[in-house]
Order: sequence, then C-alpha cells, then structure tokens
Amino acid sequence: MIVYQASKTEFLHHALREDIEDIMLRHVRHAGVAGGSESEMRSWKNSLLEMAKVLQDEEIPDDAGVAIEYQLPRSSQRIDFMITGEDETGSPKIVIVELKQWSSSRYSSKDGVIWARRGGRIAEIEGPHPSYQAWSYAARLEDLNAAVHEHGIRLQPCAFLHNHPRDGQIDHPHYDPHIQRAPLFLKSEKVKLSRFISNHVRRGDRLRSLYAIERGRIQPSKSLMDYVASLMQGKSEFVLIDQQKVVYESILQIEAQSRDTKQVVIVQGGPGTGKSVLAINLLAALIGRQRNARYVTKNRAPRDVFQAKLTGTFTKTRLGNLFSGSGSFTEDEADTYDILLVDEAHRLNEKSGLFRNKGENQVMEIIRSSRCTVFFTDDDQRVTVFDIGHTEELRRHARALGAAVTELELTSQFRCNGSEGYLAWLENTLEIRPTANQLLDPAEYDFRIFDNPVEMHDLIIAKNRANNRSRVVAGYCWPWPSSKDPEAWDIQIPQFGYEKRWNLSTDGSLWIVKPGSVQEVGCIHTCQGLELDYVGVIIGDDLVYRDGQVVTNATQRASSDQSVRGLKKMMRDDPMRARELADLIVKNTYRTLMTRGMKGCYVYCTDKSLAEYLRSRLGSSKESTTTAKHDDQTNVLPLMRVTEPARQNSRSSLPLIDIKMAAGAFSDLQMLDATAIEWIEAPAWVTPQPGLFVAQVVGESMSRRIPNGSWCLFRANPGGTRQGKVVIAQHRSFDDPETGGKYTVKTYSSEKTTAPDGSWQHEQVTLRPDSLQAGYEPIVIRRETADDDFTIVAELLAIL
Repeated sequence: MIVYQASKTEFLHHALREDIEDIMLRHVRHAGVAGGSESEMRSWKNSLLEMAKVLQDEEIPDDAGVAIEYQLPRSSQRIDFMITGEDETGSPKIVIVELKQWSSSRYSSKDGVIWARRGGRIAEIEGPHPSYQAWSYAARLEDLNAAVHEHGIRLQPCAFLHNHPRDGQIDHPHYDPHIQRAPLFLKSEKVKLSRFISNHVRRGDRLRSLYAIERGRIQPSKSLMDYVASLMQGKSEFVLIDQQKVVYESILQIEAQSRDTKQVVIVQGGPGTGKSVLAINLLAALIGRQRNARYVTKNRAPRDVFQAKLTGTFTKTRLGNLFSGSGSFTEDEADTYDILLVDEAHRLNEKSGLFRNKGENQVMEIIRSSRCTVFFTDDDQRVTVFDIGHTEELRRHARALGAAVTELELTSQFRCNGSEGYLAWLENTLEIRPTANQLLDPAEYDFRIFDNPVEMHDLIIAKNRANNRSRVVAGYCWPWPSSKDPEAWDIQIPQFGYEKRWNLSTDGSLWIVKPGSVQEVGCIHTCQGLELDYVGVIIGDDLVYRDGQVVTNATQRASSDQSVRGLKKMMRDDPMRARELADLIVKNTYRTLMTRGMKGCYVYCTDKSLAEYLRSRLGSSKESTTTAKHDDQTNVLPLMRVTEPARQNSRSSLPLIDIKMAAGAFSDLQMLDATAIEWIEAPAWVTPQPGLFVAQVVGESMSRRIPNGSWCLFRANPGGTRQGKVVIAQHRSFDDPETGGKYTVKTYSSEKTTAPDGSWQHEQVTLRPDSLQAGYEPIVIRRETADDDFTIVAELLAIL
C-alpha cells in the first residue's frame, strides 16, 4: 500500500507551498493505517521539506513519480520515500530513500547495526544502519513483488540523514559493504543526492512503476527460489532422516489443503529430535513452490545462526527477509501469509514489543495471519515467566480461529549421542518427572562432573579446536557488568580464579558460531534451539541439593534476568503457583542447557552437594569426575598441510606463518616474512579470504584465553575498533626498522583525546595479559614513544 503518491511537480507544491505534514496525516487516515503521532508528524515536516529541496534540481524530470510511506508486501515495514522514472536505457527505475532526522549516532561492532536515538527516545538503542535498512527494503520488494520482475523494474536504494555530519561513526569503514549497496548522503550533501537521483532517473514515467508495484502479486521471485535452493545444496546437517522425512511430507500435504480451510499443525519433539532442521527444509521447499512463507522464532539466536550456516557468512543477506520475530504479526490482516513455520513455539509470549505492550497474544496473531501455521514445540522447554506456547494454548487458539488441528510427533534422538536414555535420566535426576533411568550408563554419553570450572572450560576449548562446535553456558546467576564496562568480568568464581564474560557483550546472537567466542559464556537465550558437539554447563546457586532433594531458588538469579520477573508479585498473590512456576523455570533451564551437546556434556556446580548427588547417579564403568586431565596436544598442528598443487586446484586453504609469536613481552627480534609460509587445510567453518592466516602462540601470559602453544586463526590489518580484542602488536626495532620486528599477543585497550575540531589521537595503548599465573604486567605504549614504531599486525579470531 502506498499512502501518498504524486508527480514530482505536485509533491514540490505540497511540500513548499502547503503544510506537507497535514497532507500526509489526511492520506494516512484515508488509507486506514496506523500513523500520525506527534513524532511522525515532526518527521514528515522536517524530512520531506529536505527531500523537496533535493528534488528541486531541474535535472530530475517533473513527471517523475514520488511515493511516500509505501508499506512493503505483507509487512508492517514502510519505505519512507521513492522516486520513479526511467534510466538512461529506458528501463523502469525506482530510487528508494531511507530518511532519518538523526544528528548523531555511534558505531556498533555488529554487522549492519548502529546505536542511535530512535523513535523520539532519549536513550540510544541498537538498530539497523540506514544503508542496510534501505537495501533490505529493496531486496524484500525485489524478492516478493512479482511486478518488479514482470515489468523489469530496477531498484536503487540509498539513505539520506539531513542533520547528520560525517563523523567516522555513521560512515565508519565497518559499514562499507552496506554503504556500497545503498549510498549514504549526509548533512550538506543535498547536491550530491540530487545528482545521484538524476543519474538514475533520466525521464519521468507518469507513475507507471508505482501503479505496477501497487498491484503486483505477492510471491517469491524465481531469483529468490533459486537462491534458497542453492543454499540448501551440500548442507549435510540439514538432510532429513527417517521420521523427519515422514513429518515433512505430511506438512506439505496439509499446507496444500489450507486454501480451503485454515490449518494448524503442532509438531512436538524433545531436544535433538530435529525440529529446526525440519523447519528450515520446509521453508526452502515452500519458497520453491512460490508460497509466501516465513521462519519465525521468539529469540533472535536461531534465526541469525541458521542464516549464517546457510549462507556461510555473518554478513546480513537477502535470506533475512524470510526470517521473522514472533512479535512481527500484531498488525497483519487475516491470511496475510501462506504459511508460517514457528520454531521454538514454547517460547512465544502473550504481548510483543520491547516493553511487552503491543498486540494481544502472539499465538493468536500468528494463527490469524496465516492460512497454515506449523508450531514446533517442546512443553518442557518453558524457561521464562512469559512463555505461553505450550501445546494446550496452541490448540485453544487454533480452535477459536476455526482452524483444523493436526498433531505430529518427533521422537528419534539425534543429539546426546543418539541416547534417549540420557534425556530420561536427566529428567529423573533433576526431578522434573520420574523415569526408570536411575543411573546413566557412561557408555551412552560423555557426561562428566568437574570440581574446577577452569579445567572444565579448558577441556571445552580443547574440544572446540576440531570444528568450532563446543561452548560453555551457565545459569543466569551472575550479573552483566560488561554491558557497561567492556573490561569488567561477569561470571566470577574467585576461589578458582575463573573470570569470564557473558556472550552478549560482543558476539550477541551469533556467539554459538562466531570464531573465538569459546572464551565467553553463553546463556539460555543464545543457545536454546541450537546444538553443539560438546557443552560445558556451569550450574549456579539457583539449583542445589538439600535433604535428599533437588531444590530450586529463583531469587539467586541475577537482577538483570528477565525470565523470572514478576515472580515476587505472584508470590504475594498466589505463593503456591509462584513456587511451582519458579521450580519449573529453573529446572527446565538446566534441562535445556544440559541437552545442547551431541557428543558430551561437562558440568561444574557451585553447590558441592549437587555435584556429589550428580556423581551418585552415574554408573561406575567410567571415571565420572574429575579434574579431567586431558592430553595437551597444542604443539601438534590440528590441520592437514596442503601441497602447492592441491592449493592451485582450489583446495580450501590458509597460510601458516612460522613466527612463533611470544605471548609474553615483545619476542626476540624476528622478521614477519609472509613469503616464508606453508599452507594448511581450512576448517570446515572457515571461509578462506585475504588477510586470514594461522600462527602458533607460545607463552603463558595469555593462558586464560590462549593455552601455551595454541595454533590460532588471525586476521591481518584489522579495521574498526580494537578495544577489548586480542591482537598481535608489533614494536619495530630502532636498530633495524626496515626488516626487524618484535611481536606480542595481548588484549588491547587505548585512551584517546579529542580535539575541538572533532579529530582524535591515541594518548596511550595498553596491552594487557590474561594469564592463569601471576607476575605478568601490562605493556604500556605512550604516544610520545610510539610514533611509527608501533603497529597492530592482526586480531585473534579463533583458537584452532
């Protein structure tokens, strides 16, 4: 739906001679869509006047089309501004403009994300960069509106921030890939934007392109179908097995019946039964059948991780338009979508939005919005007070909306070494429900209990070197100070010198697949719905063993944990229900965390009685504890060497640089000779690209993060902020500045001063050790002694 459309001449009259905000308000009310708040009126007045000044350029044809507030197909998102016409070849062309009134913003290390004051808020929040936003709208329109391809319409996105100066934040090099796809125009750049538009729109089209897209059929384009199909090829982890295939075919048959009758399918399955694999396969198949389909989750982590696994990149791609959050359907009309595939449906909430103040009920809104809805759920994975997506709630809303309900089940276990006995033992042991599995047979599954969290984490790091599929997670019993101070530690167990940070501080929802993130600790919100080879679990003080029973205490959760918010009030109103719910949430949380590992689960308990109780539930055929002395294989290169002929034949490989950097003080004089290298086979999870290399780190000063002798993956000449990252630093010898170098591996931090003109310079760089041993001091490089002798050579990406 287009709220406002006119020729350039008409728009200029409305913007320059009348009150454009009042005209927009009338159009919004006539269209019957939400809008017209005070902040939106102010935005129309300011931004549309600036666009009028841009369009006054005589090179832009008078009969070019102008559209304002175009609602994207079957979405609540709107494109701010579009100019239509024909390009120099006579082909239809639409320039998409994302408008912002921001006067400042702040860089974020996340792809396509930036900090800014949005929607009239006083505080900054993270959100999409305007260039990414404009490009994503163009990609969605191209992929889902049939008129774009049928009429040969070419789309060119851009962003215009008319109050924002160039400051190195909004135009930080980190955003270059997005700015290249959707150029960024800032304050005092109206002339540049006018030329950009006139280069793309040479002749007017008398609104023909607007007419076409307004009436275009909503279906996946052939390009999108081919793209999704290509992503699924060769992905062995997404192959359907046995029961998954039967359920898959059943759902495809049911979807075909939804043209006559609204359908709801409830697929029940425990951890590791392949619910997510099934959902992704269905998405690909249905897009191939030109269905308007979406993959939906409450939590962002599964969406981001599956996109990364399918595309092989952490950069945002057009695939993101097929993935939606569960709060995206509050304003959708009935049967807007052909099918919605709702993964982790047990995590659905009643209300949507950051403050849970939007919509009525996510289950109801999702069913209403689609002709066919498939819910993948596990009633035993409810882990917050707000989770409502249990099976009975799904049935109730389906019936209320007149849907036919089909229930299917996945029972085959593909996680936990294929052991259904481990899951039954765990439920019995945590006293979730009684089963016949009193003891765990150690031959079934690699389950160990540790007395020292450092040793447990070290073993997970060692396991992770094989394929980047091992991580440590914890109950939410520790606060999150690193969210405000990147140097602060979150999870601290002082008696062992264990200090780690929550994953949310750096890698966010991609923590479980990001190289190098094995040093961080994940929580329920970034691992639920995902799987690992080996998982280490830190059980906090919210789960203890007392008087022969497993006892929960939700008050031991961190104050920042939203999952138990509201329990205090419930305790006053209905104490019995509150205690039951708290017990359920805590136990379900650890059941979920302890079933993430396909091959093994290693546990450390802050409560020693609980650790002894878990040991008592293990069979005796295998040592169950322990301080787990594992072989130190760090001096053995974990990857195969690649011969030159194999490398020339495009075998995936990385350079191995033999510099044996010292993780201590600056190492002895040595040359970083990039030509004196070997080549090794790249791990399956690494895509070779210029700048990546492998080197060995020796020394103990970084042993908390990098064990002595580890082989590590680095990126040379890193851009963007280095604050808090592990880097290779070089201080050139004064005796041999051309060829010599001294290298060290440390955690980087810097202090800067800002000049009145906005420029800045480093005053001091500190290279900090991160060792399990005492005696290592930071290396301080001050501006007056650094000059050209000090440089950052590379940043650490992962330990192999």
